Amino acid sequence: MTDAALAGNTCCCAASREREGEVVPVGIKPQTSGARPIHREAELPGGTFLMGDPFGEGYAPDGEELVHEVPLGPFAMDTTCVTVEQFSAFARATGYRTEAERYGDSSVFRRAVAADRPDILGYHGAPWWLTVRGADWRHPVGPLSGIEDLMEHPVVHVSHADALAYCEWAGRRLPTEAEWEYAARGGLAGKRFPGGDELEVDGRHHANLWQGTFPTHNTAADGWLATAPVESYALNGFGLYQMAGNVWEWCADWFERDYYAHSPSGDPEGPANGERRVIRGGSYLCHASYCHRYRVAARSSNTPGSSSCNLGFRTVSRRFS
Repeated sequence: MTDAALAGNTCCCAASREREGEVVPVGIKPQTSGARPIHREAELPGGTFLMGDPFGEGYAPDGEELVHEVPLGPFAMDTTCVTVEQFSAFARATGYRTEAERYGDSSVFRRAVAADRPDILGYHGAPWWLTVRGADWRHPVGPLSGIEDLMEHPVVHVSHADALAYCEWAGRRLPTEAEWEYAARGGLAGKRFPGGDELEVDGRHHANLWQGTFPTHNTAADGWLATAPVESYALNGFGLYQMAGNVWEWCADWFERDYYAHSPSGDPEGPANGERRVIRGGSYLCHASYCHRYRVAARSSNTPGSSSCNLGFRTVSRRFS
């Protein structure tokens, strides 16, 4: 696949499910205040920040090039992605089955698959993605894998609807795209990454990304071949973990390439409708040789029913005064 093709092909980042419609979650009821899962939060003060790519490094189809002022009210955000342990509590309490479980398959990185050959259903969008029967949040790289040692890792194979169902149960919501970028910047203006312009300082890695030659050889120089525990690496200036790398994170917004040109002046919530939802942050499969959507300004998107071994989410609580 050529560089030009990759630049316009978001499925290289997180595989897309192109089937019609969404599996809409039903019957999920919010927990009472005493029963909600613990979410470690950082309180973000809000204010006006510059959103967009000041370096001109983004891909044109992503629409991140317009740097513009965005005022935001204060809000509180999870310090980490939602973990396997937290999602397990949700599934136990509600009996909820994710879209991947109901469809019966999900997307797994080719070199990580743990499945018998009959369960490998073929390539999916890019040569490193395979559709695997029995892959889901309990079996992150296929039916021969499990989650026993992954409770503090981010939950994966969750669709946008699955993330919304969890939020409804937990009394929380997904961040808007603007909230996500403001949070990722950690109070720094005009920087590439959550902690500055570099992701490796004095030999120390600050994000879980692919190290080596993608997609054939991962040296794991950053410490992890796949997902890392959610409290790995350094906090950003707002006290948030892993706003770059590890797993892609769903946002609340529909995606529109030119949205920045006409977005509301304050607390933008994205277009009223669309075909794809915003995802942010990159994942452990990102590598500069083919895609650099792990920058804080970088935008990407996926179809709402999509799920893969590098796609998760974090939540926010209602704004505080």
